[in-house]
Amino acid sequence: MTYRVVRIPGDGVGPEVLAAGRSVLDAAATTFGFSIEWTDIVVGGGAIDAFGVPIREEDLELARTSDAVYLGAIGGPRWDDPSAPVRPEQALFALRGGLELFANLRPVTVHPALVHSSPVRADLLEGVDLLIVRELTSGLYFGRPSEERATADGRVAVDTLWYTDGEIRRVARLAFELARGRSKRLTSVDKANVLASSRLWRKVVDELRPDYPDVEVEHRLVDATAMLLVKRPASFDVLVTENLFGDILSDEASVLAGSLGMLPSASVGDRRTAHGLHGLYEPIHGSAPHMAGTDRANPIGAILSGAMLCRWSLGREDAAAAIESAVSRALDDGVRTADLMPRDEEGLERVGTAGMAEAIVARLGAPVLGSPVLGAPVLGDPIAGPAR
Repeated sequence: MTYRVVRIPGDGVGPEVLAAGRSVLDAAATTFGFSIEWTDIVVGGGAIDAFGVPIREEDLELARTSDAVYLGAIGGPRWDDPSAPVRPEQALFALRGGLELFANLRPVTVHPALVHSSPVRADLLEGVDLLIVRELTSGLYFGRPSEERATADGRVAVDTLWYTDGEIRRVARLAFELARGRSKRLTSVDKANVLASSRLWRKVVDELRPDYPDVEVEHRLVDATAMLLVKRPASFDVLVTENLFGDILSDEASVLAGSLGMLPSASVGDRRTAHGLHGLYEPIHGSAPHMAGTDRANPIGAILSGAMLCRWSLGREDAAAAIESAVSRALDDGVRTADLMPRDEEGLERVGTAGMAEAIVARLGAPVLGSPVLGAPVLGDPIAGPAR
């Protein structure tokens, strides 16, 4: 079996972490008897330099017709002029809209070997296993008008926070399905005491509740949620929220795992291929241009994103579980990139980006029963659809 994956190395450390991720995916493919046909496209800052646009329509079409898309990182200070009409981040909006990816899924778990790498107290991290479901194609990032204006009283700026019933309903329903396949607890995050869009959000979630009588639902304001993510992170299972809140909360939650470089993500919609759910997979970190070319970036987020790609888009649970288990084994054996090193380095092996990938490849094989698995499945059967 051959699967078609479009690879977007992107900018900054993106090419390095994605090269690490590809090496692990190729090794897993060899181990489990399938192959991946890779197609690289230039997107983001590199595309602006080469073509004058952040993504070309023909490259978007390649992504659309693939089995999955694998992304490194996009952007950097070189293209950060706020007045520029063309910016790398516009490629992300084009991919999300063009591929109809309305939900970003960010699992957050804490590997026992990394508890002391987190700034959060160790006793608060026990049992942390949460999933943030972020609406991805509406809200402030897409609302119009969004512009700066000159007025008689000086400059003003306006952004529009826009949500339709349908946009909320589809991401909330996905979150209910995901919660049903996990611990059956859903937290809907909003700012309903201030925002009309949040009040609609809360109404729609409540309208869906009768369809999921087995799922316990709570509404929380975003500011209270931000506090509880640090004070009681293990109290959450699945959180669903709008675009801006999800962007902020998921980055906050990443510190629980010990490093921004640890966490994967998947952006998905409703479209299915012959093998599974079409999606875009990427680590949650940015392009970190100051680290580009230094072999210091942590590739685990990209590698675990590759595991998610195997599970949900390729229907390869065997390879996904093996990759996750290999990551756990490497961490258990003391292999660390610089961001994961404690002050006391005794008994640990410091490696770079490529070295971490090599350590994980060396540990690939059938997963060990009982081994802590990062990025554990949340969609139930990835081919049959969400767990019911």
